[in-house]
Amino acid sequence: MNGEFGQRVRAALKERRMSIRAASRAMNYDHAFLSRVLAGKQLPSIELAESLDRLLGTDGEVVALAARLLDGETHTQPSVPTLDDFLPEGDPLSLLTVRSPRRVGVGEVTDLQKRVHGLRLADDVLAGGDLIGPALRELRSTVRLYRENTHTEEVGRALLVQIGELAQIAGWIASDAGRHEEAERIYRLGLSAAKQAEDMTLAGNLAGSLAYQMSNSGSAAQIAEGLTLAQAALHDAGEDAPGKARALYWDRVAWAHTQAGGTENARAAMRALGEAGEALGQGDDDIDEPPAYLYWVDAGELQVMESRVYTELRRPLRAVPLLRDVLGGYDATHTREMALYLSWLAIALADANEPEEAAGVAERVIRIAADVASERTAERVRVVLARLQEYADVPEVATLLAENAA
Repeated sequence: MNGEFGQRVRAALKERRMSIRAASRAMNYDHAFLSRVLAGKQLPSIELAESLDRLLGTDGEVVALAARLLDGETHTQPSVPTLDDFLPEGDPLSLLTVRSPRRVGVGEVTDLQKRVHGLRLADDVLAGGDLIGPALRELRSTVRLYRENTHTEEVGRALLVQIGELAQIAGWIASDAGRHEEAERIYRLGLSAAKQAEDMTLAGNLAGSLAYQMSNSGSAAQIAEGLTLAQAALHDAGEDAPGKARALYWDRVAWAHTQAGGTENARAAMRALGEAGEALGQGDDDIDEPPAYLYWVDAGELQVMESRVYTELRRPLRAVPLLRDVLGGYDATHTREMALYLSWLAIALADANEPEEAAGVAERVIRIAADVASERTAERVRVVLARLQEYADVPEVATLLAENAA
């Protein structure tokens, strides 16, 4: 049946001389997601079927096929998505033939590693708007270094790993600057590099970062895509990934389930948080040197995610103590993260029917966010102010809303 759905849609696309990519763009759906649905690797939603029906003029036929699939008629379980389903089309890292290539050696890779890690550390204290220019210049330069020059197989693989690591931090910075489409392209480029380098731990980190962005998009289709991608990252990395990496992947799965909503997803999120703690507790004794990009994954970061999940699930009695504990020991130089975590505390306090205290925390969020060039913090300010509208008759809240009416 799933094959029948894909065949009918493909036939309709062919009749209209329209590609899958063009259809995805017209409906505002992710191209990889639609490709997997048409290949029978993922079930279509009724929302997607209705969009296809309108686009292709199939008079309800596509919707009927999707409904029969979702009702379970002659339905077989779709295969588990893999990270290969999320790779960019073509090979953006194919080697180029240039007139006078030079030989790239180990020394240049070592220098590049230091610059990439330096950019990663800079992101701890600076926001996306401050770092986007340097990050994109470094990424473009590194891709050219790989594609336009010669190198041994070992050096080539090392360069691919650095492209992957650089794409992860550059994508994160672009997302923080509000440039989400560009961030997605960067993440997919990095995923391609990591896969070619056969570094599945790095591939999982890139996929998890993209999944996190999708989960935060607000679009039902993107949130579903984010959950699928987070699960694929965990599945493909396997049990041999470092404990810190598995903990991070499980955290991304927990957040994706949380954003997807519903009782079953809430339970799945709780299970994923437990798996994250267990993975971190196992440690990395069997790994000589865990990847440098995992330096920030620790028990405190898992606590941050746990508190955020509780906040989103409207469980303030659990969220508030956790957030206060996290913020009590947080490095004040990390202003963006401080503003973000305070924003969840403000929401949790509002949910706990403590509007006066929520307004005080919200005021602090706004003050910090004003000096941070981050779209993430700006969006959280909007979310907090919207949540406090319910308490507009409380004097402290009324004053805050009036001062920030714009």
